Amino acid sequence: MRFRFLAAAAALILTTAISASAAEKLDAVLAKAMAGTKVPAAGVLVMRNGQVEDQAVAGVRRNDGEDAVTQDDVWVIGSTGKVMTVAMIARLVEGGTLSWDASLEKMLPDLAKAMRPEYRQVTLIDLLSHRAGLPRDLRNTKALNTYFGDTRALTQQRLAYITSALKEKPARKPRSAFSYSNTGFLIAAAIAEHATGKTYDELMQAEVFGPLGMTTAGSGATHDGQIRGHAKGKPKLEVKLEADGVPAMYAPAGFLHMSLADWARFNLDQLAGAKGKGKLLLPASYKLMQTAQPGSGAGLDWGVQASIAGRKGPVLVHQGSDGNWLAVVVLFPEQDSGVLAVANAFEDMGADVVINGMLGTLFPTLAPAK
Repeated sequence: MRFRFLAAAAALILTTAISASAAEKLDAVLAKAMAGTKVPAAGVLVMRNGQVEDQAVAGVRRNDGEDAVTQDDVWVIGSTGKVMTVAMIARLVEGGTLSWDASLEKMLPDLAKAMRPEYRQVTLIDLLSHRAGLPRDLRNTKALNTYFGDTRALTQQRLAYITSALKEKPARKPRSAFSYSNTGFLIAAAIAEHATGKTYDELMQAEVFGPLGMTTAGSGATHDGQIRGHAKGKPKLEVKLEADGVPAMYAPAGFLHMSLADWARFNLDQLAGAKGKGKLLLPASYKLMQTAQPGSGAGLDWGVQASIAGRKGPVLVHQGSDGNWLAVVVLFPEQDSGVLAVANAFEDMGADVVINGMLGTLFPTLAPAK
């Protein structure tokens, strides 16, 4: 599983920012960044003064065809969707259905005896800030690969997965340190499904996508006629093994797709929430999400940084990829600005070069030097 979290500015490889003119058009920024790479398509959206300033897309949906991408197309946004799962959980906490501080053994009583004792007092905050001590993914790769062909309901698949995961030895002592875990988000989703009797998809629609008007948002892979992810120079049409991507039941860990505009709707609400004006959540929930946990550089599930690539923070950051796509979001709450960038390929085809090029150009226009 390649879902990743942007924990430090160094991960962006932005050692020097490309000089930029505020008047430089976004499509020119995108074209310049894509030049010389094998990335089939990329998209970028700039937020300024709490609204979308501009967006641009370029390239083809599949590199074996000529079907051009459009601004309404949906992109797989990888682990940047984890923050949306957190927002769904926060809504359930605010409504009294869940509690941030309830123990795992109380939230999943049917699994309490079978889970390792180290996990029994883990809370939702621990799970969603990567401080539960859980391994990144299920260590049993053979068992993990069975989920690619699993025909059971996704809720049943997640329950089976977490039942196995909670029997595995911790990667770290719970609450001792940041330890990135996709499994923690699958557990949190299973808790929400257990408490409400609704599926993750139903909960996301009711608690996040619907309220924010994110009409193109959904879970899982894209399909024919839509933008496809790419790996090793070819479009990824099906996923059969762990090395190829992630199974559908991994949606809570970041397997979501949506248009740039809908991706922006969520992140604009996060910017508004930082100023006490968010639509989706109560002020305390935004603060919890956007504040680093003790001894960690992560909130729930934002990376929280003092600066990035020489630009003044605070900065909220996240990166995501399943090996076939690459997506990055960077928000500057004090400037009420930010940028979303995505490519339908991974680093082996130059996606990191494209995204770093765009961000390096745009950062000086979004935040002052530190």
